[in-house]
Amino acid sequence: MNIIAISTNVSRETSTDAALANWLAAASQGQAEACFDLGVAFSTGSNGAPCDLIEAHKWFNLAAVRGHEEAAHCRADVSDEMTAREIAEAQRRARQWLAEERLRAA
Repeated sequence: MNIIAISTNVSRETSTDAALANWLAAASQGQAEACFDLGVAFSTGSNGAPCDLIEAHKWFNLAAVRGHEEAAHCRADVSDEMTAREIAEAQRRARQWLAEERLRAA
């Protein structure tokens, strides 16, 4: 019985890691929905992502820039729980992601 439980947990961890990896790959191709999904994962600490409001804000910001309508509202909700310094860090990370994305495209 314990072996089955351990096996199930490993499978669940692998699938959540795969979800994050898939979203990151799609986000690097400019997909707004993947950025939004990453924002949700980091804002809730789900799908294998730790709860990290700075990362959540970054991903919601990137999704909003790409036209995802709900992302801007989620970004505002997350920012209500953040300090000005954390928001500035999230914005810096979003700008860095965009700069690296331009380099990958070139």
